[in-house]
Amino acid sequence: MASEENETTPLLTNNQDTQGQIRNGRLYVAAFSAVLGSFIFGYAMVLPSAVIPQLQEDDDPRLHMNVNQISWFGSIFAIGAIVGGLIAMLMNDKFGRKHSIMISVIPSTAGFLMMAKANEWLLLLLGRFLTGIAAGITASSIPVYVSEISHPGVRGALGATPQAMIVFGGLALYALGLVLPWRWLAIAGEVPGLIMLILLCFMPNSPRYLITKGKWEEAVRALQWLRGPDSNYSTELNQIQQIVNSQLGMEFSDHKGPFYYKPIVISVFIRILQQMTGITLILVYLEPIFEKTAVSLEPKYDAVIVGLVRLFAVMIATCFMDKAGRKSLLYASAFIMFMAMLTVTVYTHKTSCDPGNITLAVPSATESFGVMTGFEFKSGTVIPLISIIFIALGYAIGWGPITWLLMSEILPMKVRGVVSGVCVMVSYITAFVLTQFFMQAVDAFGLFAPFLFFSVICVVSIIFTAVYVPETKG
Repeated sequence: MASEENETTPLLTNNQDTQGQIRNGRLYVAAFSAVLGSFIFGYAMVLPSAVIPQLQEDDDPRLHMNVNQISWFGSIFAIGAIVGGLIAMLMNDKFGRKHSIMISVIPSTAGFLMMAKANEWLLLLLGRFLTGIAAGITASSIPVYVSEISHPGVRGALGATPQAMIVFGGLALYALGLVLPWRWLAIAGEVPGLIMLILLCFMPNSPRYLITKGKWEEAVRALQWLRGPDSNYSTELNQIQQIVNSQLGMEFSDHKGPFYYKPIVISVFIRILQQMTGITLILVYLEPIFEKTAVSLEPKYDAVIVGLVRLFAVMIATCFMDKAGRKSLLYASAFIMFMAMLTVTVYTHKTSCDPGNITLAVPSATESFGVMTGFEFKSGTVIPLISIIFIALGYAIGWGPITWLLMSEILPMKVRGVVSGVCVMVSYITAFVLTQFFMQAVDAFGLFAPFLFFSVICVVSIIFTAVYVPETKG
């Protein structure tokens, strides 16, 4: 049976004596090339926020959607991500992390092109589904690739870059939504994918993956390129080889031990809790949610403000990832989200609202989503905006970036590619259910009901972190 040390610390420890004079320039270029896929993920995920209001005013009535169709337009992305996660489970260990990321460009480009040319609702749905497949592949592959090419000195910071780029992609969508028609928003989504594909052609594969495939000479060249010729890359390669050998030698009976299955269970549950905080559906329906609460600014400007705050927060988290520790940021993140969710809950519950008036039994094709009767908000209120800003801020400093990083740090090498795909699949099953039924819950009970549920989940997340999540700092 493999030792406890090899089971629980699959990545290299931070030993300055073995690192030599490392040059990070090429490592940063490789990481940037990969996380462009995360940018596309973030852009595609929140596309409905800017597109839905424009579609309701489009000259073609075939593109107008009722509440049920809007729910599918928002949620089918998650179904695509589930399929992409399953595909990544097969591709990550067969073709390698880098090539899996490159393959994701195919469904991404096809999906954006289909939405740009769509003349009916079903084509929009199919385009969203294809971009979801691409997102599922990149969500499974990019964190593992970035973690495996990084050394301990920068792994925490670089491990947060996938989430940072998702946030940046969302902000780009919100900002472009101020000036571009919805078809051009879809066309713009194709550009970063093509840039990523070109850059990754010149980047090495993960040295860990190459060693597991017996490609020692290629692994040497890859690590030398990433670290620089003056680094002690040969020592690092030997350490990787030892860890890989210890884990490849495991029998099935070894997998039953807690030092093996515990990180897998933690990885799966932490991704479920990440989605159950409600962040995905809040971002997907951000402008419609603001329309319901009648905030002072136009919803599209509110969305840009939230996007800017998310980007600022995730940059802070990236800087303090290794200094503050993973668990400290998870605690702070969940507590901030809890207070903000609770504020929205209390605010919307105390607001005069007749649930019977919220539901539009037969929405007409020309009615704008979010313009619903029954709400008596003061037009100048900023409470919903401030609360959602803090929800986004809280998520961005902890439960956003750290769950991606933690998964790659605690999973044993032997199953890292497969389990990362499982985590994405389970995560987006959760996201689909929440995104699909959010509007129905709002129609039936009002906004306070789902936000109350999210508040409870934040408390559960704090307890889960305290009891089960290990500290992987350093």
